[in-house]
Amino acid sequence: MRAEVLVLAACLVPLLAHAQGRDFEIEFDEGKKAWKEIEAQIPPYPKAENLLRFETAPAGHQFFIDAPSVSVGDDGVVRYTLFVKTAGGAVNVSFEGIRCETREQKYYAIGQRDGTWVRARDPAWKRIEIRQFNRHHQLLYSDFLCNGKEPVKNARIAVDALKYGSHHPRYKIE
Repeated sequence: MRAEVLVLAACLVPLLAHAQGRDFEIEFDEGKKAWKEIEAQIPPYPKAENLLRFETAPAGHQFFIDAPSVSVGDDGVVRYTLFVKTAGGAVNVSFEGIRCETREQKYYAIGQRDGTWVRARDPAWKRIEIRQFNRHHQLLYSDFLCNGKEPVKNARIAVDALKYGSHHPRYKIE
């Protein structure tokens, strides 16, 4: 009888160790730090010579990114200034961010005609949806600023993609 108990105990030890390992993994995963966004620093107002045009379809509006404003934050957010010339001649300027991990976009500030910024009223993260019209956020996410759910490694890579095209041989994700 004693030998049977020892054999049974020997069989149960690996099972208990496995269960404890799973508990550790669950506790470790649940203990992950919650994502925390860094405070965005609003860049200087864009200058015409720094604007990089990117194509969207259908044509009509013209979309540009201000090259010096592009940054990749430690929080995984790619921030940039978007400059839009509408088909009717109006100009819209906004400082924005894209969080690649969750495929979301956020407005931080809106540009004024006098070259100043006003903080966005409702700076909430919004899902980037695939659209036929006004698909510039989708294009920035998929072709220039993100590599799947990861942001590009640095601003230079994003700027090169905008300058040379996301599928140009000079553009490579590092």
